[in-house]
Amino acid sequence: MADPLLGLYVVCDGMGGGNAGEIASALAVEAIQTHLAEAAKCTDLPLIGPYDASVSASTNRLASAIHAANEVVYRESWSRPDYAGMGTTVVAALLCEEILAIAHVGDSRLYLVRNGTIQALTRDHSWVAEQIQKGFITEEEAKHSPRRNIVTKALGVESYVDVELAEVPVKSGDMLLLCSDGLTRGVHPNDILRILSESEDLPTMSDRLILMANEAGGDDNTTVVVVALRDEFQAGLWERLKKRFVA
Repeated sequence: MADPLLGLYVVCDGMGGGNAGEIASALAVEAIQTHLAEAAKCTDLPLIGPYDASVSASTNRLASAIHAANEVVYRESWSRPDYAGMGTTVVAALLCEEILAIAHVGDSRLYLVRNGTIQALTRDHSWVAEQIQKGFITEEEAKHSPRRNIVTKALGVESYVDVELAEVPVKSGDMLLLCSDGLTRGVHPNDILRILSESEDLPTMSDRLILMANEAGGDDNTTVVVVALRDEFQAGLWERLKKRFVA
């Protein structure tokens, strides 16, 4: 989901039997966008969840939107037996002036492309990622692990979710990629960088990334959102966002 007027970009990757995962991801995206739209109109809208003094008001507002989405998905999962246990990953980015607020739960990722390099701005909440961090398995072993699909955090599974937050400065010329694990499971970051460097047409980039994911195995749904920060984009957007999301 992309909402340039809000400066909001979100990718959710649902999980659950039947179409429950699709329901969970759609509910989460809608709840996040609704919460931030309401906050843009009413700056004293109460925050949902804890306040983190180590990050800005914008990042805390984004976290609040994620908590709002968790409540919606969790409540809906109890409304019907076929929705029981449904959940979704989420990675969300909010542009406010020259700062990018980041919030994520699960193994959907956010990358920053700058000056010919690609950098992951999130770390996976997954079993294999934890094992790699502890030194128990290698990244190559993780690719073939039967547990590679297991996430350790997801939105909507429990009444409260711990949201990982970050914020980074951005500038004109940067590019952002939000994606589900359908892309990163089979496509190396260097190959992603190559695709993002070969064209200036964002839909073409997105199509090529999805094609590459399919050619690498395509055993999961793939969602990508590519955002290019350009001079004409920033000049208008940051002026509109400048007075929003102030606590």
